[in-house]
Amino acid sequence: MTDEPLGRRERKKLQTRRALAEAALSLFLEKGYDQVSVKEIADAVDISVPTVFSHVPDGKEALMFDDGVERLEGLLAAVHDRPAGQSVMGALRDFMGSRGPFMTNPSPGFRRRTELILATPALRDFTRILWVRCEAPLAEAIAAELGRAPRDPAIRALARFVLEIPEIVSDEDDPRAALDAIFDVLERGAHQIVDPSAVGAAAGS
Repeated sequence: MTDEPLGRRERKKLQTRRALAEAALSLFLEKGYDQVSVKEIADAVDISVPTVFSHVPDGKEALMFDDGVERLEGLLAAVHDRPAGQSVMGALRDFMGSRGPFMTNPSPGFRRRTELILATPALRDFTRILWVRCEAPLAEAIAAELGRAPRDPAIRALARFVLEIPEIVSDEDDPRAALDAIFDVLERGAHQIVDPSAVGAAAGS
């Protein structure tokens, strides 16, 4: 099934949001986040400040991000559309490893953007908000794949830990190694949820 094409109004909204993100990123890189006003960004896109907030109601820190839909869709696709034989945690490890500070050989522009986010508390905090917003649907997806109830505390904990990884390890000297170390633990936890007898086997080994 293919997605229906966006209408004219939706396309224009998407174009405006992208223009705002590009303008915000350019100005933040040039002057520093704290030295740039929302009005400067609005002027760069030739729209009013109220119009900016109609497109990005979360505030200045949200201007260079999308609305989080792509992030959520990517997480859910990683779980539901993973290759045969790959574990849920393995699929999420691969997805996380393709983003932000975990990406291998990023372009110079992507690296500058990532460094800006990590060095700017407001941007870093907003990134975490975008991840945490995905918790409930991600827990539901993991539960469906593991045959558990969506409100199972163990499933919710797995989802929460996955989504907190970028914040936990982004300051590490080797973020990818830290990512893998955490997912090694989560893999074992997910396996024990599916096969509780593994807990006793692990304890007796």
